[in-house]
Amino acid sequence: MVLNYIWVAFFVIAFIIAVVKLLFMGDFEVFPAMMDSTFASSKTAFEISLGLTGVLSLWLGIMKIGEKGGVVNVLARLLSPIFVRLFPNIPKGHPVTGSIFMNIAANMLGLDNAATPLGLKAMEQLQELNTKKDTASNPMIMFLVLNTSGLTLIPVSIMVYRAQMGAAQPTDIFVPILLATFFSTLSGIVITSLFQRINLFNRTILFTLGGACVAVAGIIWAFSQMDKSQVDIVSTTVANILLMLIIIGFILSGVRHKINVYDAFIEGAKDGFQTAVRIIPYLVAILVGIGVFRASGAMDMLIEGIKWSVSAVGGDTEFVGALPTALMKPLSGSGARGMMVDAMTTYGADSFVGRLSCVFQGSTDTTFYILAVYFGSVGIRYTRHAVACGLLADLAGIIAAVAICYMFF
Repeated sequence: MVLNYIWVAFFVIAFIIAVVKLLFMGDFEVFPAMMDSTFASSKTAFEISLGLTGVLSLWLGIMKIGEKGGVVNVLARLLSPIFVRLFPNIPKGHPVTGSIFMNIAANMLGLDNAATPLGLKAMEQLQELNTKKDTASNPMIMFLVLNTSGLTLIPVSIMVYRAQMGAAQPTDIFVPILLATFFSTLSGIVITSLFQRINLFNRTILFTLGGACVAVAGIIWAFSQMDKSQVDIVSTTVANILLMLIIIGFILSGVRHKINVYDAFIEGAKDGFQTAVRIIPYLVAILVGIGVFRASGAMDMLIEGIKWSVSAVGGDTEFVGALPTALMKPLSGSGARGMMVDAMTTYGADSFVGRLSCVFQGSTDTTFYILAVYFGSVGIRYTRHAVACGLLADLAGIIAAVAICYMFF
């Protein structure tokens, strides 16, 4: 519903601005430009979707091997000690714990098709424990915030889009996204714990979160000692090595569990083809809306307005061109994806704005969509502090993304 209003607003605002330009500025080119943008954007959307087919099939095939090879289960066991303490209201040994672990692990691996059913199953089980059936419980909210903060180890789709848009090194945003999404998730955990009065000074929580913070601080310090060219070389090399290790690790895990890795790959690859075809209408719709909005001059007005505000307080304005992606992400995943593609098309995939828009896309998840789907599936009407915690985690991810991109790019 939110995306519906946004999409309509693109056209209405663009039309109003175009009429004003025609009547008061004598701009007779604005309407032809808007119509040209609809055809160009439609063609771009189809070409992007078509180009995604091969790489999506590759990665979803690899992910299916990891799923069947038990990688998700391993991650679930590793996360178990800290998750038990973040959900103190769940009885020890309750089946919902396994569903939560599996959902978060699947999200971290980018297994969206597996994560959503597991998440809905977890919400059903949490609802069974809920004493007020129309009101979100504390475990529900913590679970939702962990989802909306978007902790992802492998941002496959974003790297695929960068490759399709002609990036020289599609993986150069791997480390920045990993850092930004870490800060978003950490902020979400801390903020939600404060609302729910969860003791964060527990030894297990302190050891886990503290260790993660030290590791991230070490990464940031190491990169801060390098110049821009070294940062680019090292981050790209590390990203490629890690991704290759993940591929090899998933395959070896499948072999160890005696599954037919080839058949598993084919099964996942089929999902990749179907996914590429399925996103065509969504990508066409959002890119046409954005194209009309931009051709009318409305996007330039919005960006210039934000630039003026930032420069008025003495800030650097280079990041402003990527902000539409950040502003759209809590509302719509496909909308933010369209903004990211538009930024790379307009500024270049390897530009600062193009890279930052990709990091924005990967630093958090679609807060309102996740809240609507997960809470709606069990009839929750009163969400309590879920929206506030989710949006604050998003804000932390946006701020972290800007700071990290200035350091890397």
